[in-house]
Amino acid sequence: MKIQGLDIADISNEFGTPLYIYDADKIVSQVANLKKAFEGTDLKIKYACKALTNISIIRLLQKNGVGVDAVSINEARTAMLAGVRGEDINFTPSSADFSEIQEGVELKLSVNLDSLPALEKFGKEYGAGYPCGVRLNPHIMAGGNIKISTGHVNSKFGISIQQLPQIKDIIKKYNITLQGLHIHTGSEIVETDVFMQMAEIFFGIAKDFPALKFIDFGGGFKVAYKKEDKTTDMPAIGSRLAEKFSAFEKETGRHLQLWIEPGKYIVSESGYLVAKTTVVKETPALTFVGVNSGLNHLIRPMMYNSYHEIVNVSNPTGPLKTYTVVGNICETDTFGSDRELNEVREGDLLIFKNAGAYGYSMASNYNSRQRPAEVLVINGKAKLIRDRDKLEDLLRGQYDVIN
Repeated sequence: MKIQGLDIADISNEFGTPLYIYDADKIVSQVANLKKAFEGTDLKIKYACKALTNISIIRLLQKNGVGVDAVSINEARTAMLAGVRGEDINFTPSSADFSEIQEGVELKLSVNLDSLPALEKFGKEYGAGYPCGVRLNPHIMAGGNIKISTGHVNSKFGISIQQLPQIKDIIKKYNITLQGLHIHTGSEIVETDVFMQMAEIFFGIAKDFPALKFIDFGGGFKVAYKKEDKTTDMPAIGSRLAEKFSAFEKETGRHLQLWIEPGKYIVSESGYLVAKTTVVKETPALTFVGVNSGLNHLIRPMMYNSYHEIVNVSNPTGPLKTYTVVGNICETDTFGSDRELNEVREGDLLIFKNAGAYGYSMASNYNSRQRPAEVLVINGKAKLIRDRDKLEDLLRGQYDVIN
């Protein structure tokens, strides 16, 4: 299997395993798909960098006209180190200490408030001196997993649309300049009507806030993990939202920007986790394939029951056999059960597809194991963009206080 003409096995031999590899061409093509889908709107793409927080990835996107959606002040600072301007960073933390909001203002970020107390503090601190947005909870259930559905009534995220009168009271009390409305209902949304529901809410509220510059639909666009997966119909959403924006502009004479915050959509399919087979273990019940990686490197299968296609790149024509692929972490640590793979032998390289989003960014040093290196394939060359952890990295910040 190759990326931009380079064999994945050769890249893995050069940089070692386990290894994350990303295809820059795929990332850029996903951005182009979004721009094409939303033709007819004043679109601003803000990459949800929590999906894959690496300065080279952020820089690549910045060079292709993409800003950043940050949920922590360190994500924002990382983006700025990658060359993104503060005003191109949408900062929407949840339950963050107010000091992070203050830092966001100092960095001149586009700040969104997630709660009425935060909006009240912001008003007291800045009044009309600095604009802000608010994140709304639309009470819409959407997404592929309850853990990543963020717009329903029981979600911690956003200010309930039923509390709109309180929002208006606080804005009036402190003369706050409200420049944006933000909704993010969840991840892996395939229903076009969900975005239309959000649009109805947005445009209904927007009429009451004359200083608005943008409305932000968040992200959550679904990509395919299996060949038969239904995905988000981006052209349909784009064309229908363009109609909504045009109608609003004709009715009110006001122009609004459309913001979106894709993360997984941009980077998921670009990424591969490569691991080496350490053991093929037959039991009376199953045949296990153990690899030199685990949930500390790719937690999504165990956390969300997500599916990642697994391919044996070392023996692509071998006979098909059924395996359960597991990691080297000292607890149940399964990448995939009952998978048909070309015959796996000790030392074979397995790749896990769709690993670009929430793979490395959710990795840990559990069991005192090192996180993998990261490589970006760009312009036909494989370039190291993050070192593999060393023992010193695991021990950094620890102190021996025992005499």
